[in-house]
Amino acid sequence: MRFLRVLLLASLLAGCSVISIDFTPRIEPLRETTVEGTGDAKILLLDLSGVLSDVPTPAIGQAPPRVPLLARVREELKKAEEDDKVRALVVKINSPGGTVTASDILYRELSAFKARRKIPVVAALMDVAASGGYYVALAADTIVAHPTTVTGSIGVIMLTVNAEGLLTKVGVAPLVIKSGAKKDMGSPFRGLSEEERKIFQAVIDDFHRRFVALIAKERKLPEEKVRQLADGRIFTAEQARALGLVDQ
Repeated sequence: MRFLRVLLLASLLAGCSVISIDFTPRIEPLRETTVEGTGDAKILLLDLSGVLSDVPTPAIGQAPPRVPLLARVREELKKAEEDDKVRALVVKINSPGGTVTASDILYRELSAFKARRKIPVVAALMDVAASGGYYVALAADTIVAHPTTVTGSIGVIMLTVNAEGLLTKVGVAPLVIKSGAKKDMGSPFRGLSEEERKIFQAVIDDFHRRFVALIAKERKLPEEKVRQLADGRIFTAEQARALGLVDQ
């Protein structure tokens, strides 16, 4: 009898089962919560917390989100755009930044929503709104920082590891087969040549110029002044306000 049960289970796993379980993440319908007030007007509170990336990244002590950040933001903005009762958008940002592309996409999504709906957009900076977190905030009409907010960190960074010396000590030699001389640039198994370093630096500089130009445009600041501030340093809320990086 036990053998028959095992055989039946094997046949089900082989493709005879009619049971289908879909583990694909779904975007659930948005839920509305009345925080205060009794009127019909609504405010969309959009939460951007943690690392800004298209890959689900859990915050410390939390389970990973079922839906990628960019997909969730698009869906929330789409629902808000279809609801005439939504009169304002508040973007709560608590993020140290993230990937360049994810930050830029979020900035563009918010800018496009603002242009279509023509309603006030406010960025509320919480504990940290640095690097990509500040990048996204630039799409807002008004940037409000909490007195203890840390912001700034305007810049782009690329980190790599050179483990060549360690591998030599343990007697390990990597074997690389590549189609081009630069194909393994940034590999942790060897150091960068001077030419490769210049190539990476040019990419970083290009992204950095874009960041600086965006701040100058959205905050209406001289580009030269922004370049002086964009060396990666962080600012308190009061410092950022005095420099024109936030409104209040």
